[in-house]
Amino acid sequence: MTTYIPTLTLPDVVFNNLSSSVLLPIALGSAVGYSTKPATQHRESLTLNQPPLRPPAAVFPPVWTALYGLMGYAAHRAISLGTSPLNTTETIAAARHGATLYTIQLGINLAWMPLFYSLNRPILATVDAAALFGINSYLAWLWGTKVDKLSGWLLVPYVAWLGFATYLSFGTGYLNGWDLSAASAALRGAKGEGKKDA
Repeated sequence: MTTYIPTLTLPDVVFNNLSSSVLLPIALGSAVGYSTKPATQHRESLTLNQPPLRPPAAVFPPVWTALYGLMGYAAHRAISLGTSPLNTTETIAAARHGATLYTIQLGINLAWMPLFYSLNRPILATVDAAALFGINSYLAWLWGTKVDKLSGWLLVPYVAWLGFATYLSFGTGYLNGWDLSAASAALRGAKGEGKKDA
């Protein structure tokens, strides 16, 4: 079982407030996505080889927004219900341990786009995605069996998408020889042109 580490865990006030628990991952994910993606008019310049079944780029923002919202709601339920003083010490411990895992996985999640696009580290990005899949599979089991069944089920779509994202990350890296420098250059060029146009 994991350990509850207060310094690596979001404050209870975030989890206990439904709005902040749901909106925080959406806001952070949107901010990272916006800051690392190329301008819309320059997306066609990213000529990466893509693995089969990769959806169009327009699919990713709404899917991630929905998944971030679900994960935030799952965290709200698991922590606010699980840490009630009416629960057993085992349930409270599982909820708190899950809160630490949740916070860590959120940070790892936010690192993927910079690793993949900005830093040209597709191997690290793929390891990041695989770690997210493993952590959240365990978190779904932990919360679903020890704290609140619905919280565990709410993480299932996120876990499934992480499995798919790991495949996409690996496939894209592999098909491009683990070098995304052309995409990174296009991204820098798009941002540079955007600044000139401003």
